[in-house]
Amino acid sequence: MKLDGKVAIVTGGAQGIGRAIAEGLAAEGARIVIADLERAEEAAADFPDGVGLTVDVSSEQDTARMAEETAARCGRIDLLVNNAGLYASLAMRPFTEIPAEEWRRVMDVNVLSMFLACRAVVPIMRQGGGGKIVNISSGTPFRGVPFLLHYVTSKGAIVALTRALAKEVGRDNVLVNCVAPGFTMSAGVEAHPEVIEQLRDVSIAARTIQRDQLPQDIVGAVVFLCGSESDFVTGQTIVIDGGQYFH
Repeated sequence: MKLDGKVAIVTGGAQGIGRAIAEGLAAEGARIVIADLERAEEAAADFPDGVGLTVDVSSEQDTARMAEETAARCGRIDLLVNNAGLYASLAMRPFTEIPAEEWRRVMDVNVLSMFLACRAVVPIMRQGGGGKIVNISSGTPFRGVPFLLHYVTSKGAIVALTRALAKEVGRDNVLVNCVAPGFTMSAGVEAHPEVIEQLRDVSIAARTIQRDQLPQDIVGAVVFLCGSESDFVTGQTIVIDGGQYFH
């Protein structure tokens, strides 16, 4: 039980990749806090002493409340997995056709949310002697995927945020790392057959390991970055895409 006694917040943890990560952390003994816009309490009920918080991660007030309620109910915050984000619901189109409002929404949910969550949680981690943050990015900024410029840009920003924040909070024993998955057959993706039709076969063909990527494929790296084995690792990005891109 590598994470016995630890308290872990997983944003976007009610389904898909976030849910798989929460299950992986719980299997190692962590107490899970699910922060999601929908079905947070329902999902948290599946975990021992789980806590469900309805949170809009792009809201400064909501993320502050997320940290405060977690500290009040659980006594501490050891781990934060910034997983919530927009992807499958976005239409692929030339950058000249992306509305400015959609661009802003993607940046708010995918990037601003991580800034707000970290800002809310890090002071509590400092009080507890340290902590670990894992940000979920994407392999797309390394490959330069076209027709999703706002999404790819937001995911590249997460890598930069990870590196800069790691430098800033390392002296407080707060370690910040990043995981960048490839195209994953998550619940969100499966709800959009048009996305699967466009990207599934081409993604598999480009991989060294030629099969579907599943949410469970991402869990091991996140658990490693949350555990004691990674106590000398910070500011790093691990690309998990079956060997589509060698980073």
